[in-house]
Amino acid sequence: MPAGDSTSGTSATQSSTSGLPQRPRPHSIAPGRLTVEDHLETILRGIGPLGAYDQPVVESLGLSLHEEVVSDIDLPRHDSADVDGYAVSSADLARANTSDPVELPIVGEIVAGSGKPFAISAGTCVSIMTGAPLPHGADAVVPMGDVEGDHQRVVFRRPASPGQRVRRQGEDVTAGSVVLPEGAVLGPREIGLLAAVGRSRVKARPRPRVVILSTGRELREPGEHLGHDSVYDGNSSMIAAAVRAAGAIAFRVGAVGDDPRQFQRVLSDQLVRADLVITTGGLGHSRRDVVRQVLGSLGTVQFHDVALEPGSDQGFGRVYDEQTPIITLPGDPVAAFVSFEVFVLPAIRRLMGRVPYRRPQVHAVLAQDIVSQPGHREYVRAVFEVTHRGAKVTPVEGRGAHLVGRLAQANALIVVGEDETALNLGDTVRTIVLDRSF
Repeated sequence: MPAGDSTSGTSATQSSTSGLPQRPRPHSIAPGRLTVEDHLETILRGIGPLGAYDQPVVESLGLSLHEEVVSDIDLPRHDSADVDGYAVSSADLARANTSDPVELPIVGEIVAGSGKPFAISAGTCVSIMTGAPLPHGADAVVPMGDVEGDHQRVVFRRPASPGQRVRRQGEDVTAGSVVLPEGAVLGPREIGLLAAVGRSRVKARPRPRVVILSTGRELREPGEHLGHDSVYDGNSSMIAAAVRAAGAIAFRVGAVGDDPRQFQRVLSDQLVRADLVITTGGLGHSRRDVVRQVLGSLGTVQFHDVALEPGSDQGFGRVYDEQTPIITLPGDPVAAFVSFEVFVLPAIRRLMGRVPYRRPQVHAVLAQDIVSQPGHREYVRAVFEVTHRGAKVTPVEGRGAHLVGRLAQANALIVVGEDETALNLGDTVRTIVLDRSF
């Protein structure tokens, strides 16, 4: 979707999701399973960019402009000195040389911010600071280190050319020109430019507010006592960190048990501050799988078997009167992380009006054989590095969806296609480099 789309709120939109590659359905995917693109397109078509509003420039880092910014002023605002020195008329120094220097009296000093206009007459000069406006009658600046003299007179031993060491008015930005187009993402340099042309506020799409819940009666907060069959909740912290890294605001609720009424109450209470809800776990088919049990009964959340490894159990829909979008992820940590990367990150970027939705894939040489089962797209944890021979990628040992320690060792995901059963040492493979800005 174009970054300048004017859709407000998170209402569903049928706008283009051209960020998705159009691929034929792989032959190996069993009937009834969704492809990764099928599920992702459902999510992106069900979420529209958030409405834009005026925000302080200093708080807009990472946001997408919803206006074209035109400068009201020139930058620089006036001809000014590029160096500490002496403002002169170049005509006065036309014949200056080492054997026949020109000596000029100093008739004043100009400092930046003095607020007083100044002029010099022929045969005189003025001391000037870097950034100070050039006085009327001067057309060049001679650096202090190039002259001799005292506080009253200066000796010049070479000519000065017109415009020498002068910052020309409007040479950087001219009044009335477009300095940032609609859709531009505001980084430190763009924010510096906005402030320099006098903008204190800018119309931009806000950071999405994302609520994160984990489910499971066995989950405990980090630092709490563990029973013999309990585990710490790492998912909600991991997903909250990933949400923040994507530029959104994360509200980590933490672990919710398997009681349907408790889950429903917590979810309902959280919607007041949510543009998007993410859950992990509870997607099985038993009565303890609270996410599927509660949300499935609403009729507005659909659960699917997606041809994705790890993380085939996925869900998406809208909940309660607020019609807040919700994405449900598997409970195994690696499956939850891969699902976030594949489905949630693009959704957050769509809410922010940022394109592309998905992290770009790069090509790297495979350093170790990979064997995969057909019928799903597999994302293999790996280490990506650039050597003197080019980019290479090495799979991390262990493919289990529960191996969070191995996940932390990885900085990339190797993409193994649905119809691919083997990738060999030396093959060029598609790779997603994690944590890289795009």
